[in-house]
Amino acid sequence: MNKMCQTMVSCYVLGILLFLSSIVSFASAKVQYHDFVVQAVPVKRLCKTVKAITVNGQFPGPTLEVYEGDTLVVNVVNRAKYNVTIHWHGVRQMRTGWADGPEFVTQCPIRPGGSYTYKFTITGQEGTLWWHAHSSWLRATVYGALVIHPRKGTPYPFPKPNRETPIILGEWWNRDPVKVIRQATRTGAAPNVSNAYTINGQPGDLYNCSKQDTTIVPIDIGETRLLRVINAALNQELFFSIANHPFTVVGADAGYLKPFTTNILMLGPGQTTDVLISGNQAPGRYYIAAKPYQSAQGVAFDNTTTTAILEYKSVACPAKGIPKATPIFPPLPAFNDTATVTTFTTKLRSPKKVPELPVPLEIDENLFFTVGLGLNQCPPNFSKSQCQGPNGTRFTASMNNVSFVLPSNWSLLQAHKFGIPGVFSVDFPSQPPVQFDYTGNVSRALWQPQTGTRLYKLKYGSRVQIVIQGTSIVTGENHPMHLHGYDFYIIAQGFGNFNPSTDTKKFNLVNPPMRNTVPVPVNGWAVIRFVADNPGVWLMHCHLDVHITWGLAMAFLVEDGVGELESLQPPPADLPIC
Repeated sequence: MNKMCQTMVSCYVLGILLFLSSIVSFASAKVQYHDFVVQAVPVKRLCKTVKAITVNGQFPGPTLEVYEGDTLVVNVVNRAKYNVTIHWHGVRQMRTGWADGPEFVTQCPIRPGGSYTYKFTITGQEGTLWWHAHSSWLRATVYGALVIHPRKGTPYPFPKPNRETPIILGEWWNRDPVKVIRQATRTGAAPNVSNAYTINGQPGDLYNCSKQDTTIVPIDIGETRLLRVINAALNQELFFSIANHPFTVVGADAGYLKPFTTNILMLGPGQTTDVLISGNQAPGRYYIAAKPYQSAQGVAFDNTTTTAILEYKSVACPAKGIPKATPIFPPLPAFNDTATVTTFTTKLRSPKKVPELPVPLEIDENLFFTVGLGLNQCPPNFSKSQCQGPNGTRFTASMNNVSFVLPSNWSLLQAHKFGIPGVFSVDFPSQPPVQFDYTGNVSRALWQPQTGTRLYKLKYGSRVQIVIQGTSIVTGENHPMHLHGYDFYIIAQGFGNFNPSTDTKKFNLVNPPMRNTVPVPVNGWAVIRFVADNPGVWLMHCHLDVHITWGLAMAFLVEDGVGELESLQPPPADLPIC
């Protein structure tokens, strides 16, 4: 301040201005209180009525709209028959790991009849995130949008849209999804695929008994609409398009992107993408459509298409006796069109550049994680009915040959905070225990991983790089990998086996996109970087829920730094017990 102040008067004025600025900034943030009641309600889809677990009787659940800097206090009451937790997907949870939500990782579950209050502040994030259950397969119906607006008085870095609309893509089963995964766990086989995909909870015109309730998104001629697209599907990456209405992509995972235009989005489960569309077409009705991207070969999946309708207001109410026109349908890629996926993902760039963009350029922890499926031999004490995987095996999955096992008596964060022994170890391997041709013909001796609750310890402030290498064990697949508690920079992606001598030349250390969920290409790799500045225990897992069920996960234990502001907060008084 001495260099800025030439006189005592100017120093005094500057001090007053800084003080008033801090008051305005503080006043613009507020505390929001919400009640979430988790309960089963009848939901009718595809001619069938299912008792679905929902929040506040809504499917999808309520949209929460906040401003950057706001604090959310959400009291969750469990009136369902299953244990439940709520995860605030993509929220950094700075020092508030107790509010992150994954079952047996940062908390024990909320038992039927119990409750728990999540409290956290959203700092440094703007755009679209979402919330969902993080217990078993309750995420199939327990989810909703989390919209983070810029602080009041702060504009978007693009022309302000006339209206904004969350578009949540989902996946629907004609039965209790918890029973679907429990059956698969008993048999060791893959779970039954879904019966439909949904847009804002509705399957759309192409399914039975769905046309009348198809989601309608209105638009006016000349208006610009911001669509906040969220893939909440349990096990499926999805293509997304709107007939005759190209997208201008402006953000993803609560961060802004350098704008670009595309006709197709691809979102892995957990990912969000913000796009602008313009009402510049002939007044009419245009299909909004989503269909699966399936990279794994020989794997059953739900190969159907969900639709909504973009409808110009001038045709919303035709004259009496005149039927509405059939909507125009958009061209969509083939289900296995990896080239379109690659084209889309390579366009993602940050609007800022280094050094304004704080990408770690020096690395303290250089990690290499393999991810993929596996097959366990049938244990001697199991019957054939419990080993219905290929050739009498049981499906499994792993990272660095470790199939992750959740504890049951304590959460990992509780065990860490209170020094409880025997719950986990900190010997998760930093490199694959065996090097092999990851995307080639893999020896069957490598198909069966070890099991364990093994964490990797990081010092506070360490600069971390992870090469995430896909494998072709059983089958290669595009894995959407989600890291809790952090955003990270995707500095490179590619196919085949990562080669440090050549592939490091492909690193984008200028303007890489920042995400919380990275798609690891089928039979390929991705490289991410972040700074471990958030103490706690943070899960990293594939967001195809069947894969995390099989063990495709690990967790980081980030130590406290120096002082209170670099340390995990104490646990709340109402933290559930196991």
